[in-house]
Amino acid sequence: MKLDILAIAAHPDDVELSCAGTLMVHARQGLKTGIVDLTRGELGTRGTPEGRIIEAQNACKVMGLDVRENLSLADGFFQNTKDDQLAVIRAIRKFRPTIVLANAIDDRHPDHGRAAQLIKDAAWMSGLRKIETFGDDGQPQHAWRPAQVYHFLQDRFIQPDFVVDVTDVIEQKIEAIKCFKTQFLAEKDNEPQTYISSPEFFDSVMYRAKMLGKMIGVPYAEGYTSAKMVGVKSLMDLINIPT
Repeated sequence: MKLDILAIAAHPDDVELSCAGTLMVHARQGLKTGIVDLTRGELGTRGTPEGRIIEAQNACKVMGLDVRENLSLADGFFQNTKDDQLAVIRAIRKFRPTIVLANAIDDRHPDHGRAAQLIKDAAWMSGLRKIETFGDDGQPQHAWRPAQVYHFLQDRFIQPDFVVDVTDVIEQKIEAIKCFKTQFLAEKDNEPQTYISSPEFFDSVMYRAKMLGKMIGVPYAEGYTSAKMVGVKSLMDLINIPT
C-alpha cells in the first residue's frame, strides 16, 4: 500500500501526542495515512509492551488511518546503525510515503532525538538503489525516497517552521490519546506515577496545541520543523490572520 503521509515514531503514543491531528486532517481529505512505531515501549514504567500494542491499534481505529505497524526495535537502545536503518528503510520502501513525519530533533526523552536522526537518515538512504532490502513476501524492494521529512514537536518547545490547523479533529485527537489508558490520566491506579501520567501533563499537550493555534488565528494547531525549505504553489494556501 502506498501512503501519502507516514508518521514514524520511537514509541507507541508519540504520534497521538504530537501529530495525530495532522494525520486525521489529511485522512479526511482522502489521503492515505499510517504509522510505524519503532519500538513497543517496553521500557516504559507503566503498562506492558503487549498492552501498548493493543492501545496503539485502538488509537489507530479512532484516527481512521490505513495502517499501523511496529518494528520492535529495542526501546531505549536502538541506534542509528546499519541494522536499525535497514529496518526503517524496509518500512519506507513498503509504504512509499510522499511525506514522513518524525520525532522531534531534540527532546527530554533521549529516544526522541535519536529516532529523529535515524528516521531522517533512513529516509535518505532508502532512495539508494544499491541498498538491497526485501519485503514481507521475500521479493526485492525498489528504492524510494520521501519528498519531505518533517519533525513534530514533543515535550520541549522548538520554534516551528510551520503549523497545521487541527481544530476540526481535536476531539478525536483527545480520544486517541486516551486510548493509552495505562499511560495518561491514570493517576488513580496502583502503578507508579510518572511524568506523563498526571492530568497536568495531559493539560500541557492541549495548552501547546492552543498556543500554536493562537499564532495562526485558529483554536488548535500542531507544529513542525523542516531541514529543507518549505514552499507553496499559491499564497492563497496560507492561513491569513486579519491584522
